[in-house]
Amino acid sequence: MPRKPFVPGAALVVAAALAAGLSGCSGTSSPDGGAADAKSGDASSSSQAAEPGRYQTLPEACGLPSRKAIRSMLPGDGQDLSDAEAKKIYGGVADITYDTDRRVGCRWTRETTSGTRHLGLDIQRVVSYDAATSDEDKAQGIFDKKKLAAQIPSGGAGSPSPAAPSPSPSPSTPKGKDKGEGTVTNSAGEKDATGGSAAGKSTPGGSATQKAGKAPSGSPSQASDPSADPSTDPSTDPSTDPTGSTAPRVLDDLGDAAFLNDKLVTADSGVHRDVTVVFRTSNVIVQLTYDQWSTDKSMLPDSQELQDKARSLATELSDSLSE
Repeated sequence: MPRKPFVPGAALVVAAALAAGLSGCSGTSSPDGGAADAKSGDASSSSQAAEPGRYQTLPEACGLPSRKAIRSMLPGDGQDLSDAEAKKIYGGVADITYDTDRRVGCRWTRETTSGTRHLGLDIQRVVSYDAATSDEDKAQGIFDKKKLAAQIPSGGAGSPSPAAPSPSPSPSTPKGKDKGEGTVTNSAGEKDATGGSAAGKSTPGGSATQKAGKAPSGSPSQASDPSADPSTDPSTDPSTDPTGSTAPRVLDDLGDAAFLNDKLVTADSGVHRDVTVVFRTSNVIVQLTYDQWSTDKSMLPDSQELQDKARSLATELSDSLSE
């Protein structure tokens, strides 16, 4: 029986028909359209993505503060500076960073016969890689961690600039046994640091000691050992008298969120007061540190002066970043 001849054209027609059928099946297997879902999903994800932060770059840190502000915060003791010396002191030293669009910093130092002052500036631009978290929200989270680490009281009187001067340390200096006795975190707590009787007035334990007229076994050693280990001093407790005008506190009139911390530390090498102002503006966090060191433990750095200068510079920086 003769075979039927093979017709290539017919085979091509059959193959084309099968391909069309398969395409039709894959296209109708999803009533809503798979490709449409993918696009709508992308559009939905992008519509839910958090807003980027206001700042995409950072300024040059050493050039951000005005020269007038730097001069005010690094006063001399009357000596004249050459142009080279002034440039070295007031020009600052930039921090080494790997990405100046993400973090910059600068440090200033001035030594005088009465002590040394240091000023530090750290500026961080926060970027969130989570589409559900905005840059600003992530920056706020970092700010909250800094505030928690500093043990800043929540709420309170807020941030109005301190108007009342800090208690003068001079009344405490005649008492030789009180020099460098303790450390506090604010000028209100300086009463605790400058004498046992003052501490008795401000703390329940001290009051009991004062009434009894007898010093506890620990008091004589503290009075006779002004170089006690600073790690055990009350200066590490920033909660000392949180109602004081210069106590660590939240600042309501600086940036989007801000706080101020103040610590007085006494050690063998001398005494120093450290004032820190941290504020957030959108997705940028600025940390300003300002301290004064003195080898004479009877000369306590003035809390009010340091805080006022630090807050003034922080306000200037906030205004510059907002321009």
